[in-house]
Amino acid sequence: MTKATIKSKTGTLITIEGTEKEVANVLAHLETIAHVGRAKEEIKKVNSEKKEQKKRTAASDLVVNLKEEGYFEKPKSLGEIAHGLEEKGYIYPITTLSGVMIGLVQKKILGRKKLDGKWVYGK
Repeated sequence: MTKATIKSKTGTLITIEGTEKEVANVLAHLETIAHVGRAKEEIKKVNSEKKEQKKRTAASDLVVNLKEEGYFEKPKSLGEIAHGLEEKGYIYPITTLSGVMIGLVQKKILGRKKLDGKWVYGK
C-alpha cells in the first residue's frame, strides 16, 4: 500500500492511502484542481485590470486635460468646450458641462467671465 501526505494552504495534513496507481491518480487530480484554481485567479485579476482601464474618465479631468493642452488660450463657451471634448471622442451635453465648469471655477482651476451676454471660460 502506498501513502502520500499533502499539506494544504490552511495547514491541514491530508493522507492518501491506496495502490500506487490510485495515489498517483488522486495526486494528478489534485494538481489539476490547483491549476484550475490558479487559472481562475489569473482570469479575475485580468478582468479587474480591464475594468479599471475601462472606468470612465470624469468630465472635469477631461476639461483639465484640455486646459493643459492650451485649449483655453482664448475664452471658450460651453458649446465650444463640448465640441473640444467631442473631437477627442467624449460626448457630454452642455447641461452636464455647466456644473462641471462651475466646479472648476470654484476650485480656481479655470476662470469665467461674461462676454457678449454669454459666460466664457479660460485661464
